[in-house]
Amino acid sequence: MSELSAEQPISGLPVLMGQMAPDDVAALKRAHDALEHPGFAARLSTVAGKPIELIGSVLPPGASQLITAASTRALEAALKVALRTTRGTSPHSSSGRFHKALATVSGAAGGAFGLAALPIELPVSTVIMLRSILNIAQSEGEDLADPETALACIQVLALGGRVKSVDASDSGYFAVRGILAKSVSEAARFVAERSIVEEGGPVLVRFITRVAARFGMAVTQKVAAQAVPVVGALGGAAINYVFVEHFQEMARGHFIVRRLERSYGKDLVRDEYERLSQVEAD
Repeated sequence: MSELSAEQPISGLPVLMGQMAPDDVAALKRAHDALEHPGFAARLSTVAGKPIELIGSVLPPGASQLITAASTRALEAALKVALRTTRGTSPHSSSGRFHKALATVSGAAGGAFGLAALPIELPVSTVIMLRSILNIAQSEGEDLADPETALACIQVLALGGRVKSVDASDSGYFAVRGILAKSVSEAARFVAERSIVEEGGPVLVRFITRVAARFGMAVTQKVAAQAVPVVGALGGAAINYVFVEHFQEMARGHFIVRRLERSYGKDLVRDEYERLSQVEAD
């Protein structure tokens, strides 16, 4: 490997000697682009045929309570799947396309039956996504037998729930990780200390509640897009495809960052990540 110098640009960005390798800087830039510019609302607007701001107006009164309850239930189901990995049950090795296809089928039901189908459709779609996220984590070198890794997979669903209307200081990738850090650590310790996970344990409930608050933002956008009268079953399937693809991209970015942190340390990776943000802002 050649020496790194400030004169060697990677995607237009300088690399300092003794720091991250060129390929890893490029990987971090891809992760940064995905995590800071998810583009989920724009994709939904394309499928639904109208701006996401107008889509939200089609939701009936009381929809937010139903979405919150369905999001929590979906995360509880996903958490059970994630924690099975800590007890030796590995996810089926399937391609991302396979998981998108499964979610497309479940999304067709959501598009056909609307909000009433959400309590059934969302847990199915979320578990399908979780299996895909587990595969992505494993491909980036994560140990799926580690409870913290399993919980990091659930954490992706909070990272992918950010929207531009939220204050950037509270919604950037590392900001969200920081907000969730304590609950992730407590939940991982809780799981590691028990051979059998106690469902409804207060530590896990707190973790799920924190993730659900952000996951529900993306779910609300998804449900609103599916509720547009012209969407129907075909559009519902397309929206679910976009939904799963969005979280797969968030997962890839998240686990690239974690892989680099294992190689270079958290401080160096965060410094480089923030430098990318500064270069972009300038």
